[in-house]
Amino acid sequence: MVQVSYPGVYIQERSSGVRTIAAVSTSIAAFVDYFTEGPMNEAVRIQGMGDFDRIFGGLSGDSPASYAIAQFFQNGGSDAYVIRVGAADVTHPLAAASVGLREAGGSLVATLKAVNEGSWGNNVRAVVEPNSDGSFNLQVIRYDGTGGTAKAIAGDAALLGLTMASGARYFKDVIDESSALVTATHESAATVAPAASGTFGASVATDLFDAVSPTLPASGTAFTITLTDGATSTTYNTTLTYTTAPTTLKELRRTVERAIQAAKDSAGNQPATLAGASVSLVGDRYLVRLRRGATGYTPTTQVSFSSALSPLGLNTGNAYENVQEYVLGGATIAAQQVGATGADGLEEADADALKGNRGDKTGIYALLDVDLFNILCLPRAVELSELEMNAVYGAALTFCEEERAFLLVDIPQSKDSVAEIEDWVDDNAGLKSKNSAVYFPRVVVADPLLEYRPKAIATSGTIAGIFARTDATRGVWKAPAGLDAKLRGVHSLAATLTDEQNGILNPQAINCLRTFPIHGSVVWGARTLDGADAMASEWKYIPIRRLTLMIEESLYRGTKWVVFEPNDEDLWAKIRQNVRSFMLSLFRQGAFQGSSPDDAFFVKCDGETTTAGDRNRGIVNIEVGFAPLKPAEFVVITIQQIPDIA
Repeated sequence: MVQVSYPGVYIQERSSGVRTIAAVSTSIAAFVDYFTEGPMNEAVRIQGMGDFDRIFGGLSGDSPASYAIAQFFQNGGSDAYVIRVGAADVTHPLAAASVGLREAGGSLVATLKAVNEGSWGNNVRAVVEPNSDGSFNLQVIRYDGTGGTAKAIAGDAALLGLTMASGARYFKDVIDESSALVTATHESAATVAPAASGTFGASVATDLFDAVSPTLPASGTAFTITLTDGATSTTYNTTLTYTTAPTTLKELRRTVERAIQAAKDSAGNQPATLAGASVSLVGDRYLVRLRRGATGYTPTTQVSFSSALSPLGLNTGNAYENVQEYVLGGATIAAQQVGATGADGLEEADADALKGNRGDKTGIYALLDVDLFNILCLPRAVELSELEMNAVYGAALTFCEEERAFLLVDIPQSKDSVAEIEDWVDDNAGLKSKNSAVYFPRVVVADPLLEYRPKAIATSGTIAGIFARTDATRGVWKAPAGLDAKLRGVHSLAATLTDEQNGILNPQAINCLRTFPIHGSVVWGARTLDGADAMASEWKYIPIRRLTLMIEESLYRGTKWVVFEPNDEDLWAKIRQNVRSFMLSLFRQGAFQGSSPDDAFFVKCDGETTTAGDRNRGIVNIEVGFAPLKPAEFVVITIQQIPDIA
């Protein structure tokens, strides 16, 4: 209320009572499975296969959900959460690759560890480059394999000027914040930077641009270069040649580099690693590196020089001969200290990993950290034993009912006949729910990992994509089935059904996938697993159940403002106004039966729904009803002849 004090005009604002209720999303899918990489037990939101490839490693033959995710996006999905789970035993560990970085004196100063578990981390390498001020630069690169000629497929931008001391460029903070590939550990409060990658020479002058050592080797001085990889060593010969003696270290750098690049073995062969080698100047010290990725290159090769180059600090005994790149998961060599080898764990499905733990928010319960999901897909569950599968799906079903979400149940690959799927559904009656559905048969896709040969996969990802496509084009109240519900990216179906076979399965709430001439493969069923004719359920049809879930979630979120408001007619009127406005918007979009709003829905909140006893207990009751649109499942056409007219 406005406070008046002086004569004049006062302005005050009054609330209209309008609090818009927005319809929530209806087609955010969630997938839980083993993936080759990615954060463990964390729901990560992706919005396309590009995100999935980048974060979780893309398709994997051991991951049914990876194919389901590809199908989801191909069939119209646009928003999903992915949860990576895994299991391990003594012989099949689940571990993140790591490597220790030592300084030239041999002490461990830092450890780099892959950001998540998996053998992918064994393809990650790090290059350390020293700076003259004692800081160092770091570049972390991911390759497509462990071999020396593997191709770089990803890498962090070079992290420059890192220090071992706390501050703006403290190496651990910068790496942990900036790297998409590794995290760092500072070992034993070390103050010395890790040894440089490659061969780092001793000091040869006091000033970068001052005269070189007076004992500069004469032009024509021969020297040898030895490349050592494990137990194998090969020696190459070359000559330091110049017309005019260099007068600075900077001039001498190019002379030394040319000599190294010209080195040959006794048979006159020139290795590609030396032909592309580089020599850089760090203060008054030379740093020699082989050409990465060249034929014959290995990241752990050490380069040593004969005593003829002692005036340049590059000879054995003066230079530190390190690996070319620190390899995560690699063995102890020079300054590289063995760490953990990245490993993928068990390939077999694991019920505990999929189901997870509610308290720890693992498995399906990682979704407790997300704001909203609508469809849950667990293609891996059908690879479990029947008891384990029921435990996983049972927990998932309960969780979906709590979260107002819908579970798409997959079928085992071995169930490819009408009789088998009938028996399977009967044997797993615990899966029957108003919040679940099953589809038969499995879909067959061209597998890019197997030269595009046919592969039968679970249907849940395909169906989730069609749910999303139908929601976007027609609305959640439209059955995600019919000739418009084409299966994109599907080569064929694992079984071909006739009308008669379809007629056996449909009354049992087993939704069929059919192939018709011209139209191709389509979804030809729209029942929940609670929708068998014998069950006579009001939640028989998927669109009715999903529309109800959307209305429930939207009203749940849109009426939070009511809590702690004075519980009387003024509040009830505002509730009726806002809820009716929301339901009216759905009616205008065609979500309900009826030619008028009064025929299509009602909203009741008054002294009749909320009695004095309710008010004394702090309760306000809101009743909302609607007339759902039921799909035309059976079309009956009656044809008769018109009798002759006399």
